[in-house]
Amino acid sequence: MDRDSDIALMRLALEQAEAAVAAGEVPIGAVLVDADGRVVARAHNLVERLKDPTAHAEMLVIREAARLLDAKRLPGCSLYVTLEPCAMCATAASFARLARVVFGAEDPKGGGVVHGARVFTQTTCHWRCETIGGIEAEASADLLRAFFRARRS
Repeated sequence: MDRDSDIALMRLALEQAEAAVAAGEVPIGAVLVDADGRVVARAHNLVERLKDPTAHAEMLVIREAARLLDAKRLPGCSLYVTLEPCAMCATAASFARLARVVFGAEDPKGGGVVHGARVFTQTTCHWRCETIGGIEAEASADLLRAFFRARRS
């Protein structure tokens, strides 16, 4: 994928993040595409609605793509997510054998890719996804800041 494609796909993930806001969820959205760049699945956080701490956008989109493709592994697929995945979601991406994880804003507190556990750099990581950060980072961060600012008001 080229940078323009990455930006366009991240904008679809941002649309999911905006849908999360409308649903009262933390604004994180994700899109999973196949090797040809076709969108397979879209999701946003549903932790609050489902009362499920694992209902992160990344987990939901990986589950849906696996269901739709009838496969436990998703080689050649790419995950686009508006915030750096946590360790749980990065590990799920590794287990799914995703080719790429593309994210928007970094997450210094809860990230598991370039912060925290740095899942893909561990010797125990069975599959290392290519990682690209900073795509539409400002828009992703702005959405999160506005959401939490409104909740504190």
